[in-house]
Amino acid sequence: MPEDTPVVCSLGAADLRRRLAAIAAVGAESLIDRSTEGGRHRLRFHADTGTRRRLQDIVAAEAECCAFLDLSLSEEGADLVLSIAAPADGQAVADELARAFGGGAS
Repeated sequence: MPEDTPVVCSLGAADLRRRLAAIAAVGAESLIDRSTEGGRHRLRFHADTGTRRRLQDIVAAEAECCAFLDLSLSEEGADLVLSIAAPADGQAVADELARAFGGGAS
């Protein structure tokens, strides 16, 4: 993520509510585990086709509205792992996004 990317989100209130609802739904259905190390959140999900597609859609959508976030989706063993990080001044947004998936404190 470029150092000079502004820490802003371009979503309006209604779009943000819809996005957070979609994030919470995929978390409720597929989140297995979560951890945080050095400010980077790692969320582990069941690796089925539907979950992969939904997570890919979330990563793409977040890249458009919150370009300062560093999101990546990878496969580890039989699971999908979503990594979420941000520069120091955007860490609160990364934390909020990770929490939106549910599953308790990270």
